[in-house]
Amino acid sequence: MAEAATGSGTAGGTITARGAIAREVGQPASIEEFTIDPPGPGEALVRILASGVCHTDLSVKNGVFGSDFFPVLLGHEGAGVVEQVGEGVANVAPGDHVMLAWRAPCGACRFCLDGRPHLCAASLNAEKRMRSMDGQTLTPVLGIGTFCTHTLVHAKQCVPFDPALPPEQLSLIGCGVMTGVGAALYSAGVKPGGSVAVFGCGGVGDSVIMGAKLAGATKIIAVDIDPRKLEWAKGFGATHTVNAREGDPVARIKELTGGFGVQYAFEAVGRPETTEQAIFCRDLAGTCVIIGVAGPKSTMELALGRFFDLGGILRVSWYGDCLPTRDFPMLTEWYRQGRLDLDGMVTRVIPLEETEEAFHAMERGETLRSVIRF
Repeated sequence: MAEAATGSGTAGGTITARGAIAREVGQPASIEEFTIDPPGPGEALVRILASGVCHTDLSVKNGVFGSDFFPVLLGHEGAGVVEQVGEGVANVAPGDHVMLAWRAPCGACRFCLDGRPHLCAASLNAEKRMRSMDGQTLTPVLGIGTFCTHTLVHAKQCVPFDPALPPEQLSLIGCGVMTGVGAALYSAGVKPGGSVAVFGCGGVGDSVIMGAKLAGATKIIAVDIDPRKLEWAKGFGATHTVNAREGDPVARIKELTGGFGVQYAFEAVGRPETTEQAIFCRDLAGTCVIIGVAGPKSTMELALGRFFDLGGILRVSWYGDCLPTRDFPMLTEWYRQGRLDLDGMVTRVIPLEETEEAFHAMERGETLRSVIRF
């Protein structure tokens, strides 16, 4: 067991924590003890209560984004309790229950100064004060690291929530749910009465569906190759489903929209073929939002003339263009009101020791989200 961190609002001594660490590309993560130095100025030590297992963690472990930053402390969807804070922290205090955000706008970069903090180019993170027992500095995924008993973050990455609410569900707001809901509300700006197609119905895709429903879309078409995921998508608000194994999904979407195509298309897979389908299933001047994270070597050929004739908007959504301090509490309240189905998003609750199996279940398409409970 990890040593419990103690403190009264100021930094204490170095503690020992326990977490899932990826040391080599493509190899299983190991459950290890590691040390965390006391929080520095502006930082917070958080005891993790729950963490969602997101596909991005699997991609990191498999080296999709390179290996220069290994060893890695996995996890980036977390909810926990603040145990210590460093000098100058005023937004949270020990005992606060918090969701963790991997974007914390700096307020000083060119985007923040231009009134676009959702594009912050210098998002705040804690200094790297976590080390393996053999002395290697750990890189926390997306500056957080949540597959662990404790983690060190910048205090501005902490967004408080009501401790009466379940941390398993609220941890998912930290990445996947916020990314999908934000892509619909902010990146695409789905309007009431709109028509939507979502390619890829995992945790992020189903969150897009929920966001589109919240925005008032009246036709929401879920596209996947897994019948089970298509059935799940109906529960989150999909009005129609298309199995891409059973024919051309673009043609089917056109059939469902009077031959026109949808006004808003979302790609939540990260593959060239599904990106092309999302682009060309749109109506004239429609919007296509790319959410799925492709590897750095991924490429696609685009029929430029056909794309020009179709017109519209093609854009990437990072984190649903959200502002965590504004949007996490809003999504939390929607969950409390029953308008956001986070309960349905939690497929399994597991101990830390089953992290690797959670990745395999994800690859087999058996889960929307496994959630590690501490």
